Amino acid sequence: MEINYRTKEESNRIQQQEFLKLNPAERFYAFLELSYALRNFPVKNKKRKSGNFLIVIDCD
Repeated sequence: MEINYRTKEESNRIQQQEFLKLNPAERFYAFLELSYALRNFPVKNKKRKSGNFLIVIDCD
């Protein structure tokens, strides 16, 4: 394990460079993985169940 001490600007620049090295498909999958990882991220305003009618269309 390697520990690096960087400024926020350096860290963001390196992170962006690494992301841009990925091909478009890998970028998309990285985005999906990040979105999935953030699904349980704590939020201040939690969704309240509104009791609205929900229509679900199954295309299968």
